[in-house]
Amino acid sequence: MREFGESDKKKKSGRIAMPENPANLSDEQLSRLTDAVKSSLKEGYLPCGAAFKIARDEGVPRIAVGAMTDKLGIRVSSCQIGCFKVDKIVHRGEPEKIVNESVLARLEGLNAQGELTCVSVHGLAQELKMTPMAVADVANARDMKVRQCQLGCF
Repeated sequence: MREFGESDKKKKSGRIAMPENPANLSDEQLSRLTDAVKSSLKEGYLPCGAAFKIARDEGVPRIAVGAMTDKLGIRVSSCQIGCFKVDKIVHRGEPEKIVNESVLARLEGLNAQGELTCVSVHGLAQELKMTPMAVADVANARDMKVRQCQLGCF
């Protein structure tokens, strides 16, 4: 995969309006965040789970980590809900999968309310003691689109 360059930044800014420092971090916090992001790269990319850990360890919002990756021209990889650079399960053209009906009902409710977001998928996964990927896979199987990445990627 290629670097996250200027043309990518311009394209993304057309879809997602995000300030360069969305959490109004101090220069010292930004410096520590920069170092944490750079030291957590795997093969030149920042895995989504590592970005969440950086946010927790540095005491900053996840969106600040995402903004820093953009600023540094680094791509986020291995999305915890399967949106990019992971082996995503494809359901098109396959027979109906057995799906946990209670998870499906909850996802359909969130989707109907326009609240099927990265945050809600992670929250539902935690509540049901499932992985975020398992919950998102149910949404993917029913062509539901998860929105509003906590890192600002989508």
